[in-house]
Amino acid sequence: MVYFPGMQTEAHSVKPGQLVEMFDSSWRVRNIWDGVRLEVVEDPSPVVLHSLTHLDPDLPLLESSTQEIGEEAEDDAIFTITLRKVQLHQSASKGQRWLGVDTDSALSLYETCKVRTIKAGTLERLVEYMVSAFRGKDSTYVTIFLCTYRSFASTRQVLDLLLNRYAKLQNFPAATAHRVSQDDRTELRNTVSSILGAWLDQYSEDFWTPPTYDCLHQLMSYLRLHFPGSDLERRARNLLAHFHRRQQCEPDPEGEHIGCPFATQEESGFEDELPAFSFLCFDPIMVAEQFTLMDADLFKKVVSYHCLGGIWSQRDKKGKEHLAPTIRATVAQFNSVTNCVITTCLSNPVLKPNQRARLLERWIDVARECRILKNFSSLRAILSALQCNAIHRLKRTWEEVSRESFRTFRELSEIFSDDNNYSLSRELLVK
Repeated sequence: MVYFPGMQTEAHSVKPGQLVEMFDSSWRVRNIWDGVRLEVVEDPSPVVLHSLTHLDPDLPLLESSTQEIGEEAEDDAIFTITLRKVQLHQSASKGQRWLGVDTDSALSLYETCKVRTIKAGTLERLVEYMVSAFRGKDSTYVTIFLCTYRSFASTRQVLDLLLNRYAKLQNFPAATAHRVSQDDRTELRNTVSSILGAWLDQYSEDFWTPPTYDCLHQLMSYLRLHFPGSDLERRARNLLAHFHRRQQCEPDPEGEHIGCPFATQEESGFEDELPAFSFLCFDPIMVAEQFTLMDADLFKKVVSYHCLGGIWSQRDKKGKEHLAPTIRATVAQFNSVTNCVITTCLSNPVLKPNQRARLLERWIDVARECRILKNFSSLRAILSALQCNAIHRLKRTWEEVSRESFRTFRELSEIFSDDNNYSLSRELLVK
């Protein structure tokens, strides 16, 4: 039961009698979690009402499915209180059927359910709520937590808390064991199994900690004890085997070239064999397709939570160099394309303006093909290179660029204009 302690809150004073106007006779208020009615009394309560939102009786409350009414603060968590409208499907009465009233046209009754949703809390409480939320059919919380917890906790911390929480719930004290039915134990077992299964399937990279894979081994030991022979245990073993194969196939970072793979003539030493002007021998369509294949392969590997600001903003901190590797790979590819454009245009100092203009035109053709292929990553990389100071200041070279190519360059550049918060590029991306 929720009590409003003497109505001494941060909100304006409200008399209990005024709350009668909020709901007509066809509404009933109950707690969706424990079936207890929501009452307003003046007795003290251990639950502190953090804030209160007035319900305007003049508003069409039935037209909105949910309405937030306030918050409840506890020692280690803050909950948002929401009233959710639920329609009750009632069959027509005998009198209605005798009068020829159809069931669908009978009076529709609505029920207002009070829903408590956790808004903030300690790590222990957030992990604890993950089990109760899943049992309460709120799988959205589990998905959001597994997607965002890395910004404030480690995999080991969450795994330890979840496994310890389940162990405590399984080993009920003797005084309360008789009140816990076998169905409750089975439901709890299935809940934890579903959470761990979702973690393994959707965020398996959390357990990628070569060469020891401590967290995955900890989970496997736990599954052997509590879920022996289960499908979950088999999936954990398969994941470990996959990690071992992946570790053997990955190239040695020491021998892998990191940075721009396009060396200038002075760096490469192949000035005679590979002059910069040979870039004109490549078909723009083929170059755009190759860029698109490489970009597509990288974008398919992008992990969604690597894009979170809380993860990406820590990438330059000491000891955080390993964060967001899938995003780092796309950034490295973008920089490589940019360096490639600059290198082919500027590496040969003996080129005449009209010769260098042909290189610019060819890159504009490649950019146009990238636009046709909807490869906006390489498209922007090429345009960024052509707009850099080193190339943009080549006035005589740009004067030699054909009018058609220059018009195409301007039209493509408009895609990434910052007008209206990049509205054009965002609109094209969602098409």
